[in-house]
Amino acid sequence: MSPSAQPRYAIYYAPPANSGLWDLAQHWLGRDCESGAALPRPPLEDPDAAAIDAAALDAATTSPRHYGFHATLKAPFRLAAGTSLRDLHDTLAVFAARQAPFEAPPLAVRALGPFLALVLSEPSEDMHRLAAAAVEAFEPLRAPLDEGDLQRRLRSGLTERQETLLRQWGYPYVMEEFRFHMTLTGPLETPQRERLQTGLSELFRPHTVAPFAVNAVCLYGQHDREAPFRLMDRVRLTGPGALQPAGAEKGELAG
Repeated sequence: MSPSAQPRYAIYYAPPANSGLWDLAQHWLGRDCESGAALPRPPLEDPDAAAIDAAALDAATTSPRHYGFHATLKAPFRLAAGTSLRDLHDTLAVFAARQAPFEAPPLAVRALGPFLALVLSEPSEDMHRLAAAAVEAFEPLRAPLDEGDLQRRLRSGLTERQETLLRQWGYPYVMEEFRFHMTLTGPLETPQRERLQTGLSELFRPHTVAPFAVNAVCLYGQHDREAPFRLMDRVRLTGPGALQPAGAEKGELAG
């Protein structure tokens, strides 16, 4: 089986299933990444952003809709030879039991290069530690990058340090290069990006005014490169300082 036809999995942060941010973001992207159902997009109140037609907004959200709303902790990977999905679930349970929940700074809608994302309004050492721990904990389960993926990344204009991280961890934006972000659009031309940033800042304003709790991590997966990512498992962080018992909301990668 070619690498592109094999399942991939990722460890992500996602907002709680019953939160307003989770509901709004999934509607903005246009897909429920648990059920796979299409969702209606909420209207933008800013006049300039509201003038962007539905087809353009659908195109602008194509890439993040495919991956599902999330922030990357361990980037998508194929399972190493001899490793099973059960091994992945077990590793996730152990990982979550060792990580303490924490409060992260408020979010903000900002441009990251040509695309828009929800990012932290200020740095968070706790978030960086969680991401670094995830990169290391799941590395033994990761198959090496195939040559096509490696070359595609190398052609994307990486720094020397990012190339080193890519070869070591399978992804260039880890460790000191990590930046928490939950993607809201694909790459946009500057005028459209500026209009949408204003509109999305207003749309997400109720969810960017206060710190938020990071108390769970999620497993996402796709059957092959063409299939959209689906949320498979959401596991509570129960390490030192956790106030609630272990618990997980289980799901399946549906066919």
